[in-house]
Amino acid sequence: MSFLERIFDNLREQPERTKLIEVRGTSLQGTDGAGILELVGRARASIEQAGLAPGDRVALLAPNSTRWVAADLAALAAGAIVVPLYDRQDPKELAVMLRSAEPKLLLAATKELAAPVIEAWAQGKGAESVGCTVIDFEALFEPAPSTQGLHPRAEDDCVAIIYTSGTSGEPKGVMLSRANVDYMIPQTIARIARAVGERAGPDRVFHFLPFCFAASRMMLWTQMSRPNPLMMSTDLGNLVIEMAVAKPNYFLNVPAVLERIRNGVGAKLEERGGVALAIWRRAQAAYAKSLAGTAGLLDAAALELGRRVVFTKIKQQIGPNLEFLISGSAPLSADTQRWFQMLGIPVYQAYGLTETTGIVSLDDPDKVEAGKVGVPLEGQTLKVSEEGELLVKGPNIFSGYWRKPEETAEAIRDGWFHTGDQVEIEGANLRIVGRIKNLIIPESGHNISPEPIEEKFMAACPPAEQCMLIGHGRAHVAIIVTGKPPQEAIDRAVEAVNAELPFYKRIRAVLRADETFTIENGLLTANQKLRRRVIEAHFEKQIDAIYVEAAKAAKTKGKGEEKG
Repeated sequence: MSFLERIFDNLREQPERTKLIEVRGTSLQGTDGAGILELVGRARASIEQAGLAPGDRVALLAPNSTRWVAADLAALAAGAIVVPLYDRQDPKELAVMLRSAEPKLLLAATKELAAPVIEAWAQGKGAESVGCTVIDFEALFEPAPSTQGLHPRAEDDCVAIIYTSGTSGEPKGVMLSRANVDYMIPQTIARIARAVGERAGPDRVFHFLPFCFAASRMMLWTQMSRPNPLMMSTDLGNLVIEMAVAKPNYFLNVPAVLERIRNGVGAKLEERGGVALAIWRRAQAAYAKSLAGTAGLLDAAALELGRRVVFTKIKQQIGPNLEFLISGSAPLSADTQRWFQMLGIPVYQAYGLTETTGIVSLDDPDKVEAGKVGVPLEGQTLKVSEEGELLVKGPNIFSGYWRKPEETAEAIRDGWFHTGDQVEIEGANLRIVGRIKNLIIPESGHNISPEPIEEKFMAACPPAEQCMLIGHGRAHVAIIVTGKPPQEAIDRAVEAVNAELPFYKRIRAVLRADETFTIENGLLTANQKLRRRVIEAHFEKQIDAIYVEAAKAAKTKGKGEEKG
């Protein structure tokens, strides 16, 4: 049975368990399987009227909602290849993807959302020049439901083209097959079952990450395949209230959100001060000693007091029903993973790429090691190249990049997908060192992975919002810091980080950026990864200036030493 057949069977046979629930302000608005099937039928009728043929591409541009899911399922049921797009991404970037995919239909939440994308796509030639029919959701769900069944699909048939985030160049369309998804869903169901254990009723699962991303889509299809209801965010600016309403048992995260939670809690405690802060600090120190195996009786007492007086209250504020969290998109720092564990909220890390159908490894609850990204899923074969790059072979590997045979041949060699990630396989778990393409090679000729140093800096400088290491082809390494941390906090962090590094990795200069890295200003990808080349180009003048100043300071210091 294919994943689509299973989902449609669940919608018909277990409508309450396959419910989708929108979190709207302080209320929950649910649609059961029967209601979803009706929406799918209506959208299917619109798609049929548009003359879609099996294998045609259908672009989907909308925020997460029950209607997004229904539109997606309707296009898949009709035999189309769905091209999901991020509704908050720059229209010019989306236009690049659309020119590549050449969809016959664009399903958009509203005409207003589609208009700037179509304009950028047409490049001034008029909307009719793109050769694509645009249907907004109001029109999409208007007709009477179609009675057509699922269009048959072979295992190798492409079901989705998901465009990569484009951190280092033009986005590429990753083609995922039915077989890829058929393999992945049972794997994720099994790992979630290990984390959840025995439960009489359904899980309370909240979801805020856009469904257009591979791992996010796998979470959606996993819950619909189990089946289990899924609560969806409808306002990313209102997550705190939505979380309080949803009261989830678990949800999928990205490290940036977890780091923000940790820093926010710390800042509030520091601001309030008093006895609670003193207990918090002492309990944290005791927890660190317990991890190191050096805790004594007083530490045990301090830790127990912290759990009773502070930790429990913090956990209640983060999520009273939280049993665990899942973190993906990028490695989570070991310190932050331990911090949540200290509060009694395990964080299970997942690692993967769009090209691996979202996941390569996922933490096994019995084998979690802070700072590592879990145990590889069964059925894959992994190895590490001489350069330290992770290579993967298995049923989760994509079939190729859409209309890019050269890039496909470069990525998949002799059946092995080259992930571009530097890894270490330690015991059962993977540890991500960094991206090979992100290597910084200063004038000294040393290879430097920026990610571990950035992680250490952020841990040492909590007031900073973001940081990025630079120095490729330069005399030394420097760092860009965003936010408004006090200069003394930056200085202390640099000193602490440098103390653990060899001379060629040490940070010799700091650029305090005048703006943060965001999706809106193009310095972050849609899933909040650093666009390193774009950031360097954006701050080029300031970067040049700090290196000039550093060179002057070094020269002055050298003259002073000569005189001495």
